[in-house]
Amino acid sequence: MKPFELHKQRVLVFSENPANQLDQAFLLLRGLSNFHVERAKQPNSLLIRYSIQQYSLEALETALFREGFRLEDGLWGKIKKHLIHYCEDVQYHNLKTPEHTTKKTPPEIFVKVYDHHPHGNHDDTPQELREFK
Repeated sequence: MKPFELHKQRVLVFSENPANQLDQAFLLLRGLSNFHVERAKQPNSLLIRYSIQQYSLEALETALFREGFRLEDGLWGKIKKHLIHYCEDVQYHNLKTPEHTTKKTPPEIFVKVYDHHPHGNHDDTPQELREFK
């Protein structure tokens, strides 16, 4: 996975009520380490940047909800959030999965093994006749 794929930029859109929750959320999130937050161009929203090695959108939203913050919950927003949650979860777990040992093995070994085992593409034509045209 490329390093830039680990860094996410998301927009948190807060509901209108309770009042002043955007400022409180900004102050709360600003205190997190290795986390960037700023006011977004859209009303009632914050732009956040984080690494999925440390944070996930789902965990951030859950923590904000437990603290009493309310995010916008329209149908399209819910679908989008669930897709983001799923993708981040898969990426995070793929980071934790060890690389298969076959990927570390040089490809020449597989070519040699393939040449020495019978397979469906066997051609009995002598080598000198194969190249004849």
